[in-house]
Amino acid sequence: MESVFKFANYIVSRYINNYGVSIDEMKLHKLLYFAQREALIQLGKPLFGESFYAWKYGPVLVAVRDHIKFFGPILPQVGYCINNEYVPVFDKVFSQYAGKDSWSLSRLSHGEFSWQNARKGLGPIDSCDKAMSIDDIKIDANRIKLRRYFLSQIRNQSK
Repeated sequence: MESVFKFANYIVSRYINNYGVSIDEMKLHKLLYFAQREALIQLGKPLFGESFYAWKYGPVLVAVRDHIKFFGPILPQVGYCINNEYVPVFDKVFSQYAGKDSWSLSRLSHGEFSWQNARKGLGPIDSCDKAMSIDDIKIDANRIKLRRYFLSQIRNQSK
């Protein structure tokens, strides 16, 4: 597994290249979450070992949050790249999620079993310092994988 900061740098750089503006912190956390879930779908393994926490606006990586809090935003790195096996993961995440606003991504992440399970018993605005289980994220990944399979079957039948 790689460092989460390697992928955070990649997202920051790619986002600026694609959209011409900096990514905000909330969107960075959500894209990292969706990338972790997508890696479980495509590769059968997580990208990084750091845990997400079920904060009230969706999954947050405390290590990334602390870096931004103490050192400022993660800055793009010229010519920054990742291993080729990860490119399809980020292609999918960028095509589906990067164009959405941060609050839409927050609402989407609230529909994830992993986030809901970690926040069980809490109200919508309660603080939460509970880590989201990678096994629960795998459940979310399997649900998405199954949904994609059924959608492909429907598309194939309508041809």
